[in-house]
Amino acid sequence: MTNIITFGTFDVFHVGHLHILRRAKALGGRLVVGVSSDALNYQKKGRYPIYAEQERLSIVAGIKYVDAVFLEESLELKAEYIKRYAADTLVMGDDWQGKFDHLCDSVKVVYLPRTPAVSTTAVIEVIKHL
Repeated sequence: MTNIITFGTFDVFHVGHLHILRRAKALGGRLVVGVSSDALNYQKKGRYPIYAEQERLSIVAGIKYVDAVFLEESLELKAEYIKRYAADTLVMGDDWQGKFDHLCDSVKVVYLPRTPAVSTTAVIEVIKHL
Protein backbone atom coordinates (compact mmCIF):
# COMPACT_ATOMS: atom_id res chain seq x y z
CA MET A 1 0.00 0.00 0.00
CA THR A 2 1.24 3.48 -0.88
CA ASN A 3 1.38 6.21 1.75
CA ILE A 4 0.61 9.61 0.27
CA ILE A 5 1.22 12.92 2.03
CA THR A 6 0.13 16.41 1.11
CA PHE A 7 0.09 19.79 2.80
CA GLY A 8 -2.02 22.92 2.73
CA THR A 9 -3.74 25.61 4.72
CA PHE A 10 -7.25 24.50 3.66
CA ASP A 11 -8.78 27.77 4.80
CA VAL A 12 -12.30 28.59 3.56
CA PHE A 13 -12.55 25.03 2.20
CA HIS A 14 -13.64 24.99 -1.46
CA VAL A 15 -13.96 22.64 -4.43
CA GLY A 16 -10.29 23.11 -5.37
CA HIS A 17 -9.29 21.68 -2.00
CA LEU A 18 -11.68 18.76 -2.49
CA HIS A 19 -10.29 18.07 -5.98
CA ILE A 20 -6.65 17.90 -4.87
CA LEU A 21 -7.50 15.61 -1.97
CA ARG A 22 -9.55 13.33 -4.25
CA ARG A 23 -6.79 13.22 -6.87
CA ALA A 24 -4.12 12.58 -4.23
CA LYS A 25 -6.15 9.70 -2.77
CA ALA A 26 -6.68 8.29 -6.28
CA LEU A 27 -2.93 7.68 -6.50
CA GLY A 28 -3.64 4.76 -4.19
CA GLY A 29 -3.25 3.98 -0.54
CA ARG A 30 -3.41 5.99 2.65
CA LEU A 31 -3.68 9.80 2.47
CA VAL A 32 -2.16 11.85 5.29
CA VAL A 33 -2.66 15.62 5.24
CA GLY A 34 -0.55 18.25 6.97
CA VAL A 35 -2.65 21.31 7.75
CA SER A 36 -0.60 24.50 8.14
CA SER A 37 -0.68 25.99 11.62
CA ASP A 38 -2.00 29.52 12.07
CA ALA A 39 1.56 30.75 12.73
CA LEU A 40 2.93 29.04 9.61
CA ASN A 41 0.17 30.52 7.49
CA TYR A 42 1.00 33.99 8.80
CA GLN A 43 4.67 33.38 7.99
CA LYS A 44 3.83 32.21 4.42
CA LYS A 45 1.04 34.63 3.51
CA GLY A 46 1.28 37.56 5.92
CA ARG A 47 -2.21 36.91 7.28
CA TYR A 48 -3.89 34.53 9.65
CA PRO A 49 -6.43 32.08 8.26
CA ILE A 50 -10.14 32.85 8.54
CA TYR A 51 -10.67 29.52 10.34
CA ALA A 52 -8.45 28.54 13.28
CA GLU A 53 -6.11 25.58 12.89
CA GLN A 54 -8.26 23.23 15.03
CA GLU A 55 -11.32 24.00 12.90
CA ARG A 56 -9.34 23.41 9.68
CA LEU A 57 -7.96 20.14 11.06
CA SER A 58 -11.54 19.00 11.81
CA ILE A 59 -12.80 19.99 8.37
CA VAL A 60 -10.01 18.16 6.55
CA ALA A 61 -10.30 15.10 8.83
CA GLY A 62 -13.99 14.89 7.87
CA ILE A 63 -13.27 14.52 4.15
CA LYS A 64 -13.79 10.92 3.04
CA TYR A 65 -10.54 10.81 1.03
CA VAL A 66 -8.41 11.68 4.08
CA ASP A 67 -7.12 8.95 6.39
CA ALA A 68 -5.19 11.10 8.89
CA VAL A 69 -4.35 14.76 9.57
CA PHE A 70 -1.64 16.53 11.54
CA LEU A 71 -0.59 20.10 12.20
CA GLU A 72 2.25 21.31 9.94
CA GLU A 73 4.32 23.76 11.94
CA SER A 74 7.25 24.44 9.59
CA LEU A 75 7.97 24.27 5.86
CA GLU A 76 11.50 23.16 6.73
CA LEU A 77 10.18 19.97 8.37
CA LYS A 78 8.69 18.47 5.18
CA ALA A 79 11.37 15.71 5.06
CA GLU A 80 10.73 14.91 8.74
CA TYR A 81 6.96 14.69 8.18
CA ILE A 82 7.54 12.43 5.15
CA LYS A 83 9.68 10.12 7.28
CA ARG A 84 7.33 10.22 10.29
CA TYR A 85 4.32 9.16 8.19
CA ALA A 86 6.34 6.72 6.02
CA ALA A 87 5.17 8.51 2.87
CA ASP A 88 6.06 7.07 -0.53
CA THR A 89 4.50 9.95 -2.47
CA LEU A 90 4.37 13.71 -1.81
CA VAL A 91 1.53 15.50 -3.60
CA MET A 92 1.54 19.27 -4.00
CA GLY A 93 -0.35 21.74 -6.18
CA ASP A 94 1.51 22.86 -9.30
CA ASP A 95 1.88 26.35 -7.84
CA TRP A 96 4.74 24.68 -5.89
CA GLN A 97 6.25 23.16 -9.08
CA GLY A 98 9.94 22.35 -8.57
CA LYS A 99 10.09 23.55 -4.96
CA PHE A 100 10.20 20.04 -3.51
CA ASP A 101 12.30 18.28 -6.14
CA HIS A 102 15.15 18.09 -3.60
CA LEU A 103 13.08 15.44 -1.78
CA CYS A 104 13.00 13.10 -4.81
CA ASP A 105 15.68 10.88 -3.26
CA SER A 106 13.33 9.86 -0.45
CA VAL A 107 9.84 10.22 -1.94
CA LYS A 108 8.07 10.39 -5.30
CA VAL A 109 7.03 14.03 -5.80
CA VAL A 110 3.84 14.69 -7.78
CA TYR A 111 2.63 18.19 -8.65
CA LEU A 112 -1.08 18.25 -9.51
CA PRO A 113 -2.69 21.05 -11.50
CA ARG A 114 -4.75 23.45 -9.42
CA THR A 115 -8.45 23.78 -10.13
CA PRO A 116 -8.75 26.73 -12.55
CA ALA A 117 -10.24 29.99 -11.27
CA VAL A 118 -10.58 28.76 -7.67
CA SER A 119 -8.49 30.01 -4.77
CA THR A 120 -9.04 30.85 -1.14
CA THR A 121 -7.69 34.36 -1.74
CA ALA A 122 -10.22 34.91 -4.55
CA VAL A 123 -13.07 33.59 -2.38
CA ILE A 124 -12.09 35.93 0.47
CA GLU A 125 -11.96 38.91 -1.93
CA VAL A 126 -15.49 38.12 -3.19
CA ILE A 127 -16.79 37.88 0.36
CA LYS A 128 -15.15 41.19 1.33
CA HIS A 129 -17.01 42.95 -1.47
CA LEU A 130 -20.48 41.55 -0.76
